[in-house]
Parts: sequence; C-alpha cells; structure tokens
Amino acid sequence: MPDRAVVITRPRAQAGALAQAVAGIGRRPVVLPLLEIAPLADQSALQAALAALADYALVAFVSPNAVDAAFAHLAAWPAGVAIGVVGEGSRAALARHGVTSENAVIHCPPDPANADSEHLLASLDLAQFNGRRVLIVRGESGRELMADSLRAAGARVDTVAAYRRSLPVLDDQLSCQLSALLAEPNDWIITSSEALRGLAALVQELDPLDGLKRLQAQHLVVPHARIEETARLLGCQRITLTGSGDARLIAAIQSHE
Repeated sequence: MPDRAVVITRPRAQAGALAQAVAGIGRRPVVLPLLEIAPLADQSALQAALAALADYALVAFVSPNAVDAAFAHLAAWPAGVAIGVVGEGSRAALARHGVTSENAVIHCPPDPANADSEHLLASLDLAQFNGRRVLIVRGESGRELMADSLRAAGARVDTVAAYRRSLPVLDDQLSCQLSALLAEPNDWIITSSEALRGLAALVQELDPLDGLKRLQAQHLVVPHARIEETARLLGCQRITLTGSGDARLIAAIQSHE
C-alpha cells in the first residue's frame, strides 16, 4: 500500500530523520506535529542548573526535547557526570550533540519495549545516589515519579524546566490537513500519550459528530504500552506496539504493508 501516508506526529525538530527513513522504504511521510515545543521566556533557571552540572552525580533527561534544549546552552558535556535517558530517542539526541556511550556514562532502560521512567529507575542502583545531587531536565510539567523515587532513595533532587509544550491551534491549514488524512486509511506514528490526547481533541473539534470515529479507524504505531493504553481508552483498536527507536517504528510500518 505505497500510497498510504505515514503520519509523523513528533515535534518538528525531531521529525526529520524519521521522515527520511519513511521515504527510504518507499512510503510517503507527512509531518504533522501534535505538540509545539518552544523555549522558555526566562531561561535563567535552566542556565544556572547547567552551569553547575559538575556538582551532580546524575543528570536525567526526560525526552529528546529536554536534551536539545539543554545543549543549546552547552559547549561540551562535563567529564564524569552520568546521564539518564528513558528511550532511544533521547540517546539519539545525545549522539547528535556528540555525547555517546564512548565518551560518557549513559543509563537507559535495557528493553526498548519498556522505555520509561519506571524502567530507567529499575536499571539504576538507587542507593548510590543517597546524599548526592541529581538533576532532572524536563518540560514545564511532567510526571513526578522519577523525582519522588530518587528522593525516597536519599538523593537530593533538583528539577528544571527546559521547554514549553502546547497543542497546535486548529486553524484553516491544520483543518484541511487533518480532514484529508482522516478521509483515507493511513499509518500514524504516535510517540506521546499527550500528543494522542491532543489529536483526539483536535479531531473532535474538527468534526464533533464523527471525528473520533474517523480517528478510531486509523492504524496507530506506538512505541510504548502507556501510549497503547491511551489509544484503547480512546476507542482505537488498530494499534501496533513496537518498542523504542526509529528502527522498530520503521519495521512495524513495513510489516503492516
């Protein structure tokens, strides 16, 4: 089904490489960012935290956006400071900034099918952070599980916001694009539960009577069980769970042809 679109819903800054990979397998990529990522108006707290990186035993990035926002202020990663990430997307973002397992200690969940904070925490010896400082770099809002778990283990945890997330406005251009994509069966790569909930809100605003039914008829490709659960709660049934990483997303698209 080569004419069926592959809709990439990541923020635009992280969508390019995946769009190229989709085109590389002969499919038509459509970039439709469902979350808009913007820098904070006041970045002084982020800059202050990054200036003190050498004081931390671990710096955890919750997403590729957190990595990119932090490295906009960094010339190099300080030696000896361990990094934690929750998935292959964040590891790839680090690599784009020159930070890999060859020059830094990077902790990541070992199973790409379980790329989340719970499995990052499970992969760590939390006792080693007792009495030591840990920094979590994230968006303006987010889950408190990682911070709470590290504090329970005795760590001195700081969190800092690095960016702001918002849903796109349903203007005329987005309305036309969504209408066209929902009119035919397509493959939708959904990499965030927040983005999926936003998509559901947009299609219901676009078509209050049948918008959600049209979304439920689409094939969703998701990298995490939490997103799959969100999709099922929205009534979607055509869902492929892949695990973290672009290679697995592309393999799922190919296997569904």
